[in-house]
Amino acid sequence: MDKIMAKTETARREMGFYALVTFFAIAFGLAWGILALLIFFPGQTEPIFGPMGYTNPLFILAVYSPAIAGIFLVWRHYGTDGLRSYLRRLTLWRMPAGWWAFLVVGIPAAFYLGAAIKGTITDPFPFSPWRAALPALAAALFIGPVEELGWRGVALPLLQRRFVPLWSSLILGLIWGLWHLPAFFLSGSPQSAWSFGPYFIGVLSITVILTSIFNAARGSLLIAALYHFQMNNPVWPDAQPWDTLVFAALALAVVLLNRRKMLNLDEAVTEVLINLPDGPP
Repeated sequence: MDKIMAKTETARREMGFYALVTFFAIAFGLAWGILALLIFFPGQTEPIFGPMGYTNPLFILAVYSPAIAGIFLVWRHYGTDGLRSYLRRLTLWRMPAGWWAFLVVGIPAAFYLGAAIKGTITDPFPFSPWRAALPALAAALFIGPVEELGWRGVALPLLQRRFVPLWSSLILGLIWGLWHLPAFFLSGSPQSAWSFGPYFIGVLSITVILTSIFNAARGSLLIAALYHFQMNNPVWPDAQPWDTLVFAALALAVVLLNRRKMLNLDEAVTEVLINLPDGPP
């Protein structure tokens, strides 16, 4: 009887593919609900929470909604022990040297190439003195990358249980891009000054690239967060929309050069939890 009850409890707690419905419902419901308040009732929200921006707690809460959804689902299915296992994915740092080179050097090179094409590569550094960049870098590190606790923490592994990495990337990129849509109507948000079409293509492209990096790094949340930070890094020059075209070309190259891994599930990360031995990863 005890064995039967244990098996039943395990089956009940296991996070299956259809947990994605709950994940997306929370991520969209929370983010779009908050952003609707900021869009339609700025006169009521601004006096309480401050102007729109990275210091507005409502905006931060909206950005954190995928992480909130992911953490809630892990806790609901696996409890506090599961949360510890899930968060240990933040300690994974090993991946092929070529991907590390792309993360550290390749991403800024792509932005500078786009700026060179646009003619903005010689524009003055946007922060003066240079120390003024530190708050912007801190915001870029601790706001956007937290999303990855949801997108790559939960959504991508579950998608890769059903779809090969390429299709998982395109599905997640489509959803991720649409999740950002209300920000384009929100005065004061970065997206309010952009065009949605090129942005959407860019999101699809960087999602495809990140999926390859994510699988090569064994599902590392640390690597996913660093990648997200590099994409939002405020010190890179203005390169829109040419940076989108550069990343689209890079995504195509990744698919062609890495097509065996992108078109089968042999090395796809499908687990939300990870069990590591004690000590350094």
